[in-house]
Amino acid sequence: MTAPDPMSAMRRPVGGLAPSHFAWATAHDGRVGIVTLNRPARKNPLTFQAYAELRDLFRALAHASDVRSVVITGADRNFCSGGDVYEIIEPLTKMEVPELLAFTRMTGDLVRAMRACPQPIVAAVDGVCAGAGAILAMASDFRIATPDARTAFLFTRVGLAGCDMGACAILPRLIGQGRAAELLFTGRVMEAAEGERWGFYNAIVPPDALFDDAVRRAADLAAGPAFAHAMTKTMLQQEWSVSVEQALEMEAQAQALCMGTADFARAFAAFAAKRPPVFEGN
Repeated sequence: MTAPDPMSAMRRPVGGLAPSHFAWATAHDGRVGIVTLNRPARKNPLTFQAYAELRDLFRALAHASDVRSVVITGADRNFCSGGDVYEIIEPLTKMEVPELLAFTRMTGDLVRAMRACPQPIVAAVDGVCAGAGAILAMASDFRIATPDARTAFLFTRVGLAGCDMGACAILPRLIGQGRAAELLFTGRVMEAAEGERWGFYNAIVPPDALFDDAVRRAADLAAGPAFAHAMTKTMLQQEWSVSVEQALEMEAQAQALCMGTADFARAFAAFAAKRPPVFEGN
């Protein structure tokens, strides 16, 4: 009898989580997790508690036994207007530097958790996508928008630096140094068509198709080889800061690990039998 795998025993379902500061649901037999920022009266701003709960959710996803891809979106035709003016911005003006540093480190931890979780994240963006909302979209793996999406990294508009939550590291890699510098210095709005042309958005879809399109993309990813997708995401993250020589060795090791999975063997068997492969994430 095969002994139980202690690492597998550490994995647990996260579909049943019940966060208090955003909505969480699953689709496609629990394989797709859906985060909905749901304070529509104020265009879905974040609070201290929402930051912390989102960070904790993405940390938990690293050990999930069920969810294999994630959609993040906003309620009522807006994505996210950033930090709540009265529940975050105003209190920050009254804090001392140690408290301010604790806050900025927490917001950075949210991005770190999004980039570290193995599941691909699809951002479905409509309407306002500003400040920390733009960062949530930026930190996702795919970004789908409507023609009405208006994205702004507006930190300089409130007297802060553009280097917030990894923006100076991640945004130039998505759209180029010069374009990122323009957005981060000026805080101006990037319209949806411009964002797609620059490579920030993967696709533009009609507003009434946004949610279904994002969930479909996430479901397609969830039906794929979960271990291989996690490895791809890890390499996309880690290879930013290594030489090509190091990257080649890292990818050799990563691919060898993937070749040792049951999913790889299943894919060959399916090809030989002339049928579509079914991946089980192992």
